[in-house]
Formats: sequence, C-alpha cells, structure tokens
Amino acid sequence: MSGTTSGEAVRFEVTVAAPVERAFRVFTEQFDRIKPREHNLLAPEAIAETVFEARVGGHVYDRGENGSVCRWARVLAFDPPTRFVISWDISPTWQVVTDPAEASEVEVRFVADGPDRTRVELEHRHLERHGAGWESVREGVDGPQGWPVYLERYVAVLAG
Repeated sequence: MSGTTSGEAVRFEVTVAAPVERAFRVFTEQFDRIKPREHNLLAPEAIAETVFEARVGGHVYDRGENGSVCRWARVLAFDPPTRFVISWDISPTWQVVTDPAEASEVEVRFVADGPDRTRVELEHRHLERHGAGWESVREGVDGPQGWPVYLERYVAVLAG
C-alpha cells in the first residue's frame, strides 16, 4: 500500500488480486467487515453492523446493538464497478455534522490492472471544509488507524 498527503487531501493506493467487479462489490457489500468496530460514534453502545447503502442518496451508517443508528456518511456517487464517492460527515471533534458544507469527501476508484488485478485508489479530499481543527481529521484518516487499517482489512476480506 502506498499513501501520500498533500494540503487538504490524503491518498492511498493498493493493488488487489481480484477482477475490478469483485473488488468493487467486496468493498461496498462487505464494508461491515472492513470498518473496525472500535471506530464507533455510538459509544458506549456497541456496533451490531455497519451498512453501506449502495445507491446515490443512500448512507453509510452504524447500527447499535440496541437498534440506534448513526448516519456518518452520504453516498454522493455510485458508479459500479469503477467508483463511489461518500461524504465524511464527522467533525474534528468526532461528532456527526449535518451541514454538507462542513463535510469532506472520500472517493474510491477501482482501476483494472489486468483481468485479475485491480488498483484501488482512495482519496479523502476537501478536509478544510471541516473548519477549525480540520488538520486533526487529516491526521486521523492518514494515520495507521485511519484509512490504512480499512485498506488492510479490505485486502484481508478479499483474500479470505
């Protein structure tokens, strides 16, 4: 996996041993197995599942064991099997924001690299939209427990 940070954007790239259609499908349909349970805005309530609604206008949300729901992203673009874009509706204080002008974006692209390999390119951009303290969001998503752990888990799910 490789990563770069420039200004208000964080980028990661990983190549997986899967055709582009499968790579896309696993990322979106099995996101519950990719997102760490400890990344929990419902705390102290435990997460029962994380749902990725595979359509523009859908959400990415955590459902607590008690049935509570935390919608922390909106699906802005959904173009299988090549890309999707979600909002990142989480503030520098790790609270959900409701104003789209205060949310960053995450685009994940799936690029065929032969018939059985796919390059997955993740860009988390417009971090400055989070306002004061946006740098802490960049540090969090760029750090080892940010997007790198998601991509490591994604590779493991694909291999499993």
